[in-house]
Formats: sequence, C-alpha cells, structure tokens
Amino acid sequence: MPWKETTIMEEKIEFICEWNSGKYTITELCKGFGISRTTAYRMIQRYEKLGIEGLRMKAKAPINHPNRTNIEIEKRILCLKEKHKHWGAKKIKVLLFNDFPEIQIPSVVTIHNILSRNGMVCPQKRLRRVKPLYPIFDPKDCNEVWSADYKGKFLMGNKKYCHPLTIADSKSRFLFTAKAHYKENYKSVKEEFTRVFRKFGLPKQVHTDNGIPFGSVSAIQRFTTLSYWFIDLGILPVFSDPAHPEQNGRHERMHRDLKAACAAPSAYDLRV
Repeated sequence: MPWKETTIMEEKIEFICEWNSGKYTITELCKGFGISRTTAYRMIQRYEKLGIEGLRMKAKAPINHPNRTNIEIEKRILCLKEKHKHWGAKKIKVLLFNDFPEIQIPSVVTIHNILSRNGMVCPQKRLRRVKPLYPIFDPKDCNEVWSADYKGKFLMGNKKYCHPLTIADSKSRFLFTAKAHYKENYKSVKEEFTRVFRKFGLPKQVHTDNGIPFGSVSAIQRFTTLSYWFIDLGILPVFSDPAHPEQNGRHERMHRDLKAACAAPSAYDLRV
C-alpha cells in the first residue's frame, strides 16, 4: 500500500474538520498535527472570517517596498520615453536631473526595468556569433582612432539627394560632426575635416571604408588624395576590408540612430 501524500491545504482542511467535530481540544489537535497553538488559533480565526478561502497561503511580499522608485519619477520616465522613442535608459537618466534631486534618481538598470515592465523596450535580435575578422580596430584611448563615413544618401523634399558626412571618436563614440553635403567629394570632406581638426585636435588614425574620397581598392595601399593629406598632417589612414562594414561597426550603429532621429522624415533642403 503506497504512502498517502497530502498538501498543506489538505492538512488545514482536515484540521478544521476535526475542530468542527468537537471531539478534540486545541491542545490535542496541535499535538496531532504538529503545529503551535498560535498557528491553530490563526487558522480558526481566518476560517471563521473568510471560510475555506481564508486557509490559502498568502503572499509574503510587502505591499510597499522602501527602495521602490517614486511613482512621480516612474511617470516622468515613461513620459520622456514617449517623447524620445529611440532613447535608452542612459539618456533618459540624464534628463531626470532637470526635474529631481540626484539622490532620488534611480540607476540605469532600474530605469531600463521600468521601461521593460511597461512594454517600452524593444528587444534586439540576438546575432549569431561569428569568427572575428581582421584587421580589428579596437582603440584603448580617446583620439587614438577616429572613424568617418558618408551615411547612405536619401532624397529630400526638393528632390535632391543629401549625403551626410559623419566623423566620430571610435573609443568614446563622441560624434564630432554630421555635415550634410550635396555631393561626396574631396573638397567637401577636406573642408569639414579641417574645421573639426581645428576644434578638437588631431587623431593618430582615421578609419574609413574604401569608398571615394576616403579610399580606393584600385590604388596603391588604397590611398587617395584625402589619404595623402592625412599623412601630411601626421595621421595614418586605415581602412576596413572590402565588403566588411562590420569592422567599423561602431560607426555603422551610430548611423542607424542618426537616421531614426534626424531623417524620418527628411527636410526640404540643407538649410533646414
């Protein structure tokens, strides 16, 4: 004959049934069921007040947690996310300093969890890991490597194409400029690089792809007129392997955010 297995709820119901029979005292019931008199009286009290439902286990989690984020701060976080749909927890945290004292502002992880609970976080597709391709450009310090590229052209309201030139620091990902041009040529790129160099200084390397005017796969070491100008300034031009934009993944990722924030929809012309 197998052993009889019972749940806690079944034990509680059996205890109440025995108590209702009037055959046993509280002391005898407590001894038989292996519980304290306090627990016995608590079960009887709940049964008399709520019936069988009163015997169910109650959640022990506190209703109010002392470390819970203030409800006004949560509302402000959700409001900022509604206003800036493409922004994450880091950027939203910076904006909270305008409305609340520093001691009340939650961490980036907490802000992310609040957005996630409210369905305002879009999970990113997990990419399949592949064997690293070389060369890998992974700077250790700021101004060691800058990256530059023309973000893909798009049509403006005046039916002309806009070609945004972007220059960024590969370590800090600071965007030095996003200059819109009508054409991708050496003169326009040199003028913008000159302005950026005068304001921020010179890097050790400039990392680009192989498109004109940055590089040319048919030239010696892929150098162009712009490349020789960099060399004259003491800057080493470096290039991604042909057909491998992932080697400059930081810059490509920035382009996606730039397009979402500034070019949807596009302006009428470059003056706007």
